[in-house]
Amino acid sequence: MPTTESQARARDKWNAKQGRISLRPTKEEETAIREAAAAAGMSLQQYILEAVRAYMRLNWDE
Repeated sequence: MPTTESQARARDKWNAKQGRISLRPTKEEETAIREAAAAAGMSLQQYILEAVRAYMRLNWDE
């Protein structure tokens, strides 16, 4: 189903508020991360962000 102009505007507005961080894991790491996210019932993005937040809490709360 094609994207309507309204949907495109909404998507572009949302994207303008978001940051972007690129990761380049090895193929093996990528597979392991994707499998771990699936096992946790999370999207890949959600899984990575949760892991980063947890790491930041552990290291910033000292």
